[in-house]
Amino acid sequence: MLDTRIIGGTIVDGTGSPGFAGDLGIRDGRIVAIGTVTEAARETIDASGRVVAPGFIDAHTHYDAQVFWDPKLTPSCFHGVTTVIGGFCGFSIAPLTAESGPYIRRMLSRVEGMPLETLEAVSDWGWSSFGDYLDRVEGGLGLNAGFFVGHSAIRRAVMGPRAVGEKADAAEIAAMQDLLDRSLAEGALGFSTTTSPTHNDYEGQPVPSRWAEREEFLALASVVAKHEGTGLELLPDLDKLESTADLMAEFSLAGQRPVNWNVLVVNGKANAAEIAARQLSISDTARARGGEVIALTMPRTPGVYMSLKNGMMFDVLPGLWREVFKLPIPERIEKFRDPEVRRQLAADAELIPADSGLKSFATLATYTVVSSTNARHDGRQVAAIAAEEGKSAVDAFFDIAVADGLATVFSPDQGGHDRASWELRGRLWADDRTLVGASDAGAHLDLIDSFDYATTVLGKGVREEKIIALEAAVHQLTARPAAYFGLIDRGLIREGYHADVVVFDPDTIAGQPIGRRYDLPGGNEYRIYAEAVGIDHVLVGGVEIVRHGEHTGALPGTLLRSGRDTRTVPMDVMRQATPGR
Repeated sequence: MLDTRIIGGTIVDGTGSPGFAGDLGIRDGRIVAIGTVTEAARETIDASGRVVAPGFIDAHTHYDAQVFWDPKLTPSCFHGVTTVIGGFCGFSIAPLTAESGPYIRRMLSRVEGMPLETLEAVSDWGWSSFGDYLDRVEGGLGLNAGFFVGHSAIRRAVMGPRAVGEKADAAEIAAMQDLLDRSLAEGALGFSTTTSPTHNDYEGQPVPSRWAEREEFLALASVVAKHEGTGLELLPDLDKLESTADLMAEFSLAGQRPVNWNVLVVNGKANAAEIAARQLSISDTARARGGEVIALTMPRTPGVYMSLKNGMMFDVLPGLWREVFKLPIPERIEKFRDPEVRRQLAADAELIPADSGLKSFATLATYTVVSSTNARHDGRQVAAIAAEEGKSAVDAFFDIAVADGLATVFSPDQGGHDRASWELRGRLWADDRTLVGASDAGAHLDLIDSFDYATTVLGKGVREEKIIALEAAVHQLTARPAAYFGLIDRGLIREGYHADVVVFDPDTIAGQPIGRRYDLPGGNEYRIYAEAVGIDHVLVGGVEIVRHGEHTGALPGTLLRSGRDTRTVPMDVMRQATPGR
């Protein structure tokens, strides 16, 4: 007898081939029958008028800590995601030492927008090795989940406070290699790091990995080559394209693995196609040398919700901006009152080039007030408020924020909602140098809303904008990430594969309106949150976890370990015509 039979749907199997009418039979967590399935089942799901597809695979999350307070991994589960990969940007939460643990928590509270009170409330942080951490996570997951081990965690564990501000010596690099080697042997899916100027710790200093030199990056990448089913990730400094391309190519070659980076965004600039071409040239450099670099690309311009209180993204602007966010809130407020400080901040913001991805963050007049204590400001652009009040946009911006104790939430105008932007996205999704993803789910909890990437691809990309066919979109969300990470028996509707399945209505699938959810442990902080419509059923390992928008409470996810649940992939895996076949 089958455990579950899914009948009457259109099966879109993840290969990119046309969908076909058929049933699925599931037993013991695996797909055992496809086509006309008549065998009796304990449960039958009627998928008439629906698409039956492999569960979606999220290629970039930060659920490393959320697993302890929300093992369902919401809201991803409601968007059809069945597998998540985390530990990126160098920001894993293992390995740890007694000294590094408090630093890592404070760093994450700043660089990844996870409230410190929440991080400290959800666990005793008593693990030390990466294996210890995985053992704690295993057995209580709603989704399949695997984690990379992060450079900043390893560097701080080995070097202590010297990890910020100093070069590693030969002995310290060797010790980092040894710790990475052990972490990979214990099940880490790969090694992640960052050189991005947006990544600063709670004191405003570059995170540990940003102090590494070329020798250190390549030495650590070389360790990955020794371990089956492992990968590499490096977040680049895109303002230094030539040196970045060289480093990423050599990083790939040292580790003998494809490298992915986050994130390629289409944001509505007139030269957006040119910017994308320049950034994708990083892949061309790597391929010319025999390596591989893959860009993760967001399916839409994310909503970004910023404040001068947390300072995220403001603190990457040049000059005085970086210094003022090192100050405590009361001192920061006084600085923002000062007309001379305002003048200098405005001048420093003007230093951002017009074609920089940071330009929208530096243009204060175009910010929209999302929420403030003065309700009449909400939903209005700073420039309009300034004109009404007879002051400069700079003064209006800081006056509003100071009146709110810096808690005002602003959103920059990044564009990217026009038809030309969607057409460019369609071309990028079809480019074998990209991978659709970069949700960042689990991080920047009050900053961005990109967790709905999968329902955006299917709702906006397929149905509304018609820039990609349904079958191609499902392929992008399933087989391609499965192939990239070397996931064994996942990413396709195929006999013998794990029964990770989503049943959705192609006519209605979409994310719900973005809102706030006050469910973070340890305080009164909120997270940006939205569930989905049009997702009827989500199954993980053959167990239903979502039924008509409600979670069943089941936690059947597998903790993915390298070499057991993953295999090593060839450099050209993303260039293969049908990854995963």
